[in-house]
Amino acid sequence: MAEAYFRKFTDGQWQCESAGTKPTGYVHPFAVKAMGEDAVDLTSHTSKSLAGLITEDWTYVVAVCDDAVEACPVFVGAECVLYWPFPDPADVSGSSDERMIAFRETRDAIK
Repeated sequence: MAEAYFRKFTDGQWQCESAGTKPTGYVHPFAVKAMGEDAVDLTSHTSKSLAGLITEDWTYVVAVCDDAVEACPVFVGAECVLYWPFPDPADVSGSSDERMIAFRETRDAIK
């Protein structure tokens, strides 16, 4: 969600990659639905691993997961690492409606 908003709001002026500590290969269907409600299409996105990104030189690294400080590796080539913790809505249990609410709340907080 963060990558999609970054790309949308910077209009392609900056390079952006997103990856996670627990990649699944697919974007959660509730994330696709939540972003679709805000006219952002995630259907071509995938869940990627951090492994291919940690050795690159980055100006900024923005970690958005709430366990990022403990879970994320050190980005030695980054000029600035920022931690903006958001709860992972995929960790929420409950009904489909409750889980969808969690994805919307995270989407809105990231936006």
